[in-house]
Amino acid sequence: MSQYTTRQNKLQQKLKDNLLHGFLLTQNVDIFYLTGSMQTGYLFIPVVGEPVFYVRRSVQRAQEESSCIVKALGSFRNFGETLKNDFPQVFKSKNKAVIATEFDVLPIQIFNRLQSIMPDVVWKDGSVFIREIRMIKSPDEISKIKFAASAVNQALETALSKLKAGMTEVEWMSEIEYSLRLQGHVGLMRMRGFNQELVTGMVAAGISAAKPTYFDGPAGGEGLSPASPQGSGKNIIDKNVPILVDLGCCIDGYVIDQTRTVVIGELSEELVKAYQTSEQILKSTEALLKPGTICEDLYINALELADEAGLKDHFMGYGADQVKFLGHGIGMEIDEYPVLAKGFKYELEPGMVIAVEPKFTFPENGVVGIEDTYLITEDGFEKLSITRDGIINVNELST
Repeated sequence: MSQYTTRQNKLQQKLKDNLLHGFLLTQNVDIFYLTGSMQTGYLFIPVVGEPVFYVRRSVQRAQEESSCIVKALGSFRNFGETLKNDFPQVFKSKNKAVIATEFDVLPIQIFNRLQSIMPDVVWKDGSVFIREIRMIKSPDEISKIKFAASAVNQALETALSKLKAGMTEVEWMSEIEYSLRLQGHVGLMRMRGFNQELVTGMVAAGISAAKPTYFDGPAGGEGLSPASPQGSGKNIIDKNVPILVDLGCCIDGYVIDQTRTVVIGELSEELVKAYQTSEQILKSTEALLKPGTICEDLYINALELADEAGLKDHFMGYGADQVKFLGHGIGMEIDEYPVLAKGFKYELEPGMVIAVEPKFTFPENGVVGIEDTYLITEDGFEKLSITRDGIINVNELST
């Protein structure tokens, strides 16, 4: 049985448990996860029976890549009738068919069209079902994330030898991205969140890293212009300021997420203390990374430690721009389940991969912190990030 069949079976079990007749997948990442192909179309998975991938473009490539049956979508106006003919066991009932889809990512315009061509269907939100299935990674998925972690480590170590005061953020970020691309980074980090975008992460020095922006994270970065108001910009990297290096890498569809704090020279005592607190929070979190731990408890524990250190006001952002989480699941998207935040009652399970990112923001000085990615195992965790810990002082590299 292929990994795609296993995933399809898990989703079918969710359908059975929730008395649903089928699931219409519309989002490219979800379709790829269940078929192995990211061509444009719709994947229909009945509660019982074989799924069919209805492809608009490219049918030929989908047939080469997909693990399940592929059919040309044809006219969208006829799609409802096509489904009825292909899945009579779903649509033959006198009662309306109850079909789930991804309300969290499906555009209303497309949803309205689906309703118009299938007026007898009752639609339900199945977003949480697919996100819960994707929480647990297979050995193959884990190996791909590990490969991405190795690529990030190599790129950072290579770029550190080229870091000099007077460079712009984007100039040094380009050195990192160049190395990542040569190792297979696709050039973007996929996100599920509405209007959230991420390319490779960011390099941001001093107050530039602390500049708030729309991105849902503790550090925004100034970016290159208001049209791209996040990440690395044209700010000059100076000595004795914190350089936040928040990097991702997507290889073969899977991402790693890690952060390191770099400095050319020395940081102030205030920033060193804050960085040390971030490492303390990370180590405290590691002690709790085991099956059965409630996700929100990790965030609450981190808040308590930040408060004890007198740094609660700077934890994970500042003022109105503080974010309310400690970490997040990662896989094919950077913002997967589970989230380490209040209200997330999921228990950690073996196979979950999560990024933990305690950071402290100082509007007049910058951002310091650390982020590592972890695999939850049967008896604890495995750290997938392999880059050295601690404040990385480039002066040390030349001695």
